[in-house]
Amino acid sequence: MAESAVGFLLQRLAPVFDNKVKLFAEDQAEVIHLKGWLERIKAFLRIADALEDSDEELKVWAKQLRDVAHEAEDLLDELQLFQVHNHAIGFSIYLRVRNMKARYRIVHELKNINSRMKTISSTHERFRHKLDTASEASSSNYTGNAWHDPRGDALLLDNTDLVGIDRPKKQLIGWLIKGCPGRKVISVAGMGGMGKTTLVKQAYDDPEVRKHFKACVWVTVSQSFKVEELLRDLAQKLFSEIRRPIPERMESMCSDKLKMIIKDLLQRKRYLVVFDDVWHMYEWEAVKYALPNNSCGSRIIITTRKSDLAFTSSIESNGKVYNLQPLKEDEAWDLFCRNTFPGNSCPPYLIDICKYILRKCGGLPLAIVAISGVLATKDKRRIDEWDMICRSLGAEIQGNGKLDYFKTVFNLSFNDLPYHLKYCFLYLSIFPEDYLIQRKRLIRLWIAEGFIEAKEGKTMEDVANDYLKELLNRNLIQVADTTSDGRVKTLRIHDLLREIIILKSKDQNFATIVKEQSVAWPERIRRLSVHGRLPYRQQHRLASQLRSLFMFGVVENLSLGKLFSGGFKLLSVLDYQDVPLKKFPVADVDLYHLRYLSLRNTKVKMVPSYIIGKLHNLETLDLKKTPVRELPVDILKLQKLRHLLVYRLKVKGYPEFYSKHGFKAPTEIGNLQSLQTLCFVEANLDYGMIIRQLGKLSQLRRLGILKLREEDGKAFCLSIGRLTNLHALSVASEGENKFIDLRFLSSPPPFLQRLYLSGNLHELPSWIQSLHSLARLFLKWSCLKHDPLVYLQDLPNLAHLELLQVYDGDTLHFRCGKFKKLKVLGLDKFDGLKQVTVGKDAMPCLERLSIGRCELLKNVPSGIEHLTKLKVLEFCDMPDELMKTICPHGPGKDHCKVSHIPDVYSTYWRDGGWDVYALDNFSRDCCPRSGTVMRSHEPRIQWKL
Repeated sequence: MAESAVGFLLQRLAPVFDNKVKLFAEDQAEVIHLKGWLERIKAFLRIADALEDSDEELKVWAKQLRDVAHEAEDLLDELQLFQVHNHAIGFSIYLRVRNMKARYRIVHELKNINSRMKTISSTHERFRHKLDTASEASSSNYTGNAWHDPRGDALLLDNTDLVGIDRPKKQLIGWLIKGCPGRKVISVAGMGGMGKTTLVKQAYDDPEVRKHFKACVWVTVSQSFKVEELLRDLAQKLFSEIRRPIPERMESMCSDKLKMIIKDLLQRKRYLVVFDDVWHMYEWEAVKYALPNNSCGSRIIITTRKSDLAFTSSIESNGKVYNLQPLKEDEAWDLFCRNTFPGNSCPPYLIDICKYILRKCGGLPLAIVAISGVLATKDKRRIDEWDMICRSLGAEIQGNGKLDYFKTVFNLSFNDLPYHLKYCFLYLSIFPEDYLIQRKRLIRLWIAEGFIEAKEGKTMEDVANDYLKELLNRNLIQVADTTSDGRVKTLRIHDLLREIIILKSKDQNFATIVKEQSVAWPERIRRLSVHGRLPYRQQHRLASQLRSLFMFGVVENLSLGKLFSGGFKLLSVLDYQDVPLKKFPVADVDLYHLRYLSLRNTKVKMVPSYIIGKLHNLETLDLKKTPVRELPVDILKLQKLRHLLVYRLKVKGYPEFYSKHGFKAPTEIGNLQSLQTLCFVEANLDYGMIIRQLGKLSQLRRLGILKLREEDGKAFCLSIGRLTNLHALSVASEGENKFIDLRFLSSPPPFLQRLYLSGNLHELPSWIQSLHSLARLFLKWSCLKHDPLVYLQDLPNLAHLELLQVYDGDTLHFRCGKFKKLKVLGLDKFDGLKQVTVGKDAMPCLERLSIGRCELLKNVPSGIEHLTKLKVLEFCDMPDELMKTICPHGPGKDHCKVSHIPDVYSTYWRDGGWDVYALDNFSRDCCPRSGTVMRSHEPRIQWKL
């Protein structure tokens, strides 16, 4: 992590040398000096990070360097703060003198840092030989000591040792011996410890496979990959396999010569080559041309932790990718008991404890085996010992040598990360156990922390999304939920990985996690995440270097001033989401550096003007789900503001679903030129002035407008036509019968992906048909005279369509071969609808269909049996006559049409919530309103930007 700290500091120094941050000459000289030291030492830090866990002296050296980098970062931010104060209007002479003294102190401390850097650098010379040797060693990333590689054990396992292997093994063998005669690449991908090597070795050793191929070779790839060594290893194993003598002077052959030899050996043979644990694409690129693309049915298997590598290497040959999944619950329990209680079953009094510990393993075979090895040594009669492991699994991981196995496998993946991704990954340690992390929230936090490097042609959000994709690609984090159009919505991290990164985060002083029973806090806290009640004995700590503060599950109404003393002058992130806060929390605190402020789902009602105007660096202001209804004009001073969210949902009754309260924005909202997200502005309060201002916000990507007046339609269209970067647009009229005039929008935003229109349209805008990127379309109260499906059916990327009180006709016809990408369809409040027809090959991807409040619809859609991928069919407040036609008991004449659908529900709105009935629970007298299985107060489908 010293590499990350130094790399991050060098990144923070860039504005100084680009003249974006003005310093005095003496300050500048010290900063230049510091930059020189950092650049000279940075080249060795990746190797040092990989070795520090096994070398105590090196670990101390890396910590010293990391501390210096953190202190230098703090001093630079302090300098910037003093410069701002010096240029403030009306600044007194006394305060100027005081700030000058403080600046001289900082310059003195910068000199001290440079002196310490000189000492650290001279000490570094003692490590140079060690680091150089490690960088050349083939096992440099295995910590430098003799480390037991678990892949070797995976090659020796018997079938009796394995669980859950039969189904994936059968799939893999089928791909190997069947199919076209051309050469195919099969990739097996998954996180470290998932069992990729084990699975492939079982298929590789299967007698049917060995008999099918004339030459079978297994090559284990190391992280310190060298082309000649890999090719030489492959060639030697091939000569041994076909029982031919190895050519003389092979040890000195170049890579081209080795490729020619390998290609000649395999040209006329049906071969199988396995490359186990490939880390980088260039490893595959270096060897693929040595493997002939013959017509003998040859196969290549690659195992890798990186999903993009698996996909790219296989797609070239129309091959296959097997994404290895965690063990199922019963399989995981079987493996756990085999290793924890050999020859016995789990004692009944330990079952709950064992189930909890097993859940932490997340179906990861290596984690299950590692934890089982620890538990197998525990006294089965001492329940307290087992319970202690439940409550302190992190400490067990840190102190138990039996778990080094699992930690080292994880460290291989962590050390392979570039320095900027290490910080992003460690940041996940701030979230509580089992917490679903919102993608947008995480990206905005990364940006606020300064982890994201600017790249030409991309916004910071685009780059942050690339970082997130890379972590997902490396299988270090997992997607928990996606939107209907395929975007990542929430993320999760494997429980044991979370325990390990918490330990690493603590060791590196990256973040401090505080729980009710936490141990004492460190002296210097950079990021503080409070889980649950804050221990009172720890309050009033000095927090002048604190960068981020999070509250999770805190039920106390805390103020910053009471929480700590000494101020928060360097605070960048303040996240109070879901805390029962009643007042704006930063009344008496100078937060010039604050970039992220979230009061989401708090009880804050007002934003004080004298505070908000001081947050000059604020990038995200999240007031979603708060009672705030108006923002002061001082918000216009925040020229760096990128995301402004101020709204809450109305859920008083069925008609209120999909409705929101927005906020009154300052008239000159167009001055906030950096805005990318603006949700939701009430537009009927200023005679259309805000609507005309919107056209100035050229960076907008998400825009939500409420209560748009009919007479502002032309101005609205002119403004929207200028927002060429817009990806999501939500517009609501002043009421159900009010008109939204979109006739003047001749050129809609070209990249629009999500469109939500609530209001009377009379006719569907013709430009909707040109939105080739449109993935989600929600229409409400449209009152169209013509069938809208005709205009929407050819949209190439439409995945989610919701129509609420949209059309007065009696028939909806989904024509053959249309709506090719549609996955979710909702039809609600079609008062005249009597028939829905689904043509053959229409909506071939549809997974969810909801039909609600169509009182004249007495039968299920004709042709619904053609929807072979349909997983959920939901009827909301539909007539009993229709429900009886699909009842599995009695006269259900249409039951056979829906029998292929896994989940069929009937839901009814009662007393402020949904009563939900499953088809299988309908009573034998065919009443669809008995046998309640769920009660929900949430909207059936929420309209989200």
